[in-house]
Amino acid sequence: MFSSDSATLGLTSTERVHIGRRAADALAEEASVLQAQRVFLLVSATIRATTNEIALIEAALGDRLAATFGGIGPHAPRTDVLRALEAARQVDADLIITVGGGSVTDAGKVIALGLKHNIRAHEDFEGFYVYVNEAGDTVVPDFEAPDIRVICCPTTLSGGEFNTMGGVTDDRENKKQGYTHRMMAPVAIVLDPALTVYTPEWLWMSTGVRAVDHALEALGSKHSNHFCDGVAASALRLLSKALPDVQANPSDLDARLRCQVGAWQSMVPIIGGVPMGASHAIGHVLGGTADVPHGYCSCVMAPAVLAYNKPVNADKQAQISECFGRPGEDASKVVDEFIRGLGMPRSLSEVNVTDHQLERIAEFTMLDFWSRTNPRPIEGPHDVMTILNMVKG
Repeated sequence: MFSSDSATLGLTSTERVHIGRRAADALAEEASVLQAQRVFLLVSATIRATTNEIALIEAALGDRLAATFGGIGPHAPRTDVLRALEAARQVDADLIITVGGGSVTDAGKVIALGLKHNIRAHEDFEGFYVYVNEAGDTVVPDFEAPDIRVICCPTTLSGGEFNTMGGVTDDRENKKQGYTHRMMAPVAIVLDPALTVYTPEWLWMSTGVRAVDHALEALGSKHSNHFCDGVAASALRLLSKALPDVQANPSDLDARLRCQVGAWQSMVPIIGGVPMGASHAIGHVLGGTADVPHGYCSCVMAPAVLAYNKPVNADKQAQISECFGRPGEDASKVVDEFIRGLGMPRSLSEVNVTDHQLERIAEFTMLDFWSRTNPRPIEGPHDVMTILNMVKG
């Protein structure tokens, strides 16, 4: 457990981050350094179909490229991951490179796991994902590390490329599940702001709010420390300015890169071991169960969770308001107005979640491990309903 005067931070197995370099150049260099001969390129189908960016990467990889696969749906359904797994297995991939948003990133990490453990069917995923047992304890399965490394080139701001965990949705039961191992973190990451100009504005802004939410829950956590608080605060300062700058001028590559660096900083506390809270726990369920886009989950939930938590962490929320340049104001109001200013949805009804779904969402949230680490305790589905009712719309 973290406290303000003692902490032990975890580190991932990521070795390099390329900041501001063109993807094709950096990825070709990495493949050479790693002596990869059979690269499996897992990409956003939209970027592949509508731009020449993937073709440039394929050309740069040259003979090292074994196959390109596009077709991972939102929230990385198991069915799509299994198809990609088989494609990677057929070419005997020795390196996985992902180019795309959070679902593509997560799928790449889980594909590396699947190749190691011969995952070929839905049932084979059992025993590998993190879960909460009947006693309320979080269980993280122990398994052998993947043999194949991953390189990630993100096109959104969800930040999963910096994490050891990959989220995949059991599309038979509509439950999103997390798979984690220290060696599932990518060996290298490429932050290429020029590649992100093709990302739809709603997706860029909503995943930007997701990064903001990482920092909000870190800075608001009772289990943080001076280092992680400082990095989270820096992330909020960067993102609170850079996201509106991109909104005003989508071709501003420096603003886009500041967003990418802010998203990276927002992940450092999570990587270090600071647990997230109710916004992320509910968000996982909204995505996997109600099919709400990843970033929209935070757009809807973050201010409500701040309001719910204020009775127990008002001092830390005061720091949040300061990071947005609005000291002394209520943090939930500040964040609400920031998200609205980006044109993002702020209610469950706006993201097509209906009242009859709320009870199931509340129940499933209790199965998410971060429901147990919220600053203000979440004792059961009734507490989750309290938060959901704030944003029904």
